[in-house]
Amino acid sequence: MSEAQENESATPGIDGTPTSDAAGSLTYPFARAANGGRPGDAEVMEMRPGVLWLRMPVPIPGLDYINLWLLEDGAGWTLVDTGFRSSKLQAIWEQVFARHLGGKPITRILCTHFHPDHLGLAGWLQERWNAPLWMTHGEWTFGRMLELEAMPEVPAEVIAFYRQIGFTDGQIEALKARGFGNFSKAVSPIPRSFHRITEGQRIRIGAHDWQVIVGRGHSPEHACLFSPDLNLLISGDQVLPRISPHIGVYPGEPEAGPLTLYLDSFPKFARLPDDILVLPAHGDPFIGLHTRIDMLRRHHQVRLDALLGALHRPHTVTETLPLLFRRDISDHMTLAGGEALAHLHHLMQTGQVEREADAAGVWRFRRSDAAEGAAAQ
Repeated sequence: MSEAQENESATPGIDGTPTSDAAGSLTYPFARAANGGRPGDAEVMEMRPGVLWLRMPVPIPGLDYINLWLLEDGAGWTLVDTGFRSSKLQAIWEQVFARHLGGKPITRILCTHFHPDHLGLAGWLQERWNAPLWMTHGEWTFGRMLELEAMPEVPAEVIAFYRQIGFTDGQIEALKARGFGNFSKAVSPIPRSFHRITEGQRIRIGAHDWQVIVGRGHSPEHACLFSPDLNLLISGDQVLPRISPHIGVYPGEPEAGPLTLYLDSFPKFARLPDDILVLPAHGDPFIGLHTRIDMLRRHHQVRLDALLGALHRPHTVTETLPLLFRRDISDHMTLAGGEALAHLHHLMQTGQVEREADAAGVWRFRRSDAAEGAAAQ
């Protein structure tokens, strides 16, 4: 596992550009409300009776805030996602507790996935309220593993991975300078025990059932929550209204195919109503889930087509980056490289691209013979 994978965990996208004109195709029902239709720090907005929206700052350029959700749960509240570990956010939480819980405690902490903006304060909140943590097994174990993985130097196999995808000596030195295993700095101690949630499970929260829909690709076992009664989907990072969730390959699983997993997750949402209100982790609540999923599919297909069009001659991973990103990504090379590799692996899985190592051991990707034949027709 690399420091890059830990850092990407909080970053849904790295180019910061819309996948299409989402604002013109989706409906944002709270856009005309006070404060621009968004709650201020330590404030909440009611999405449905007993469903409160709050926002916490995120120390990552281009994201700014994460959306968190309080669900009234009988004698207490279920909290969905937590924010980064920081004293500033803890102070904001204390204001929320004092102003908006109606004297009732947090009785359950449910995290959609392991990324620090979602899991970062789970340990502190559990200690604060003696509330259990609910997560999928894959997300809890991944977070626990990363928390315990700090090392004084970047491991040799991580360096070898980045050399293999075309990093220069200067980029390797920059990678080494960042160190390895800093995930634990972004999270309070992750609880040693948790309550497992699974695909299709129905969780009773207050007066309503919420069904777990597990998405993949952005993280190992990302939990979305669907309430038929309330016509709500808490989508986490799996479906975002304006940017594409980050999908990347990293040294911990160098042959992974996360883009294939991500695209294959979309049919799970097909049965949800057209008018469902989507509560994403970043951006504004919106209506237009199926339209948005179509946009995301097209976004990735455009990238795949651009790669395939260029790979009539061999490219390293880093040589493909100008095809995928329209802005300077020199400060985000591990993220960009991971995302490019995810797209290349998808093309390999579909038989359209092959790779071979050159004399220096660097992977070079090119169109397969079958794809070349199809392009010539």
